Amino acid sequence: MTSDRLTFKEMCAEFDVTPRTLRYYEYIELLQPDREGRARFYGPRERARMKLILRGRKFGFQLEDIRQWLLIYENEGTDAQMRKWVALADGQLEQLAEERAQLDDAIAELKRLRDTTAAALKS
Repeated sequence: MTSDRLTFKEMCAEFDVTPRTLRYYEYIELLQPDREGRARFYGPRERARMKLILRGRKFGFQLEDIRQWLLIYENEGTDAQMRKWVALADGQLEQLAEERAQLDDAIAELKRLRDTTAAALKS
């Protein structure tokens, strides 16, 4: 094995993912490792894709959106991929802002109920 490739176990450790997660990403064609018999090896391309996948998940993107976005690069190139990324990011920013507003409302209501209950206990 050359130093620019990781084994399955090394890939899991480097990205702190479970073997099940890594297998699933392969199953849905987000990753396509080199295979030698039953062994899998992940080169620079797969590691870069994994970074993008995990970053996308951190931002709340669905795996299918990430898969489609990665396919754009392969089929249409960097410019098309960046345009799609901007559109996806705009939509996700709106979604996250809506979720934050809902969380802020829930926190405010919980604080009010907590304060009311605490005040009733003091009476």
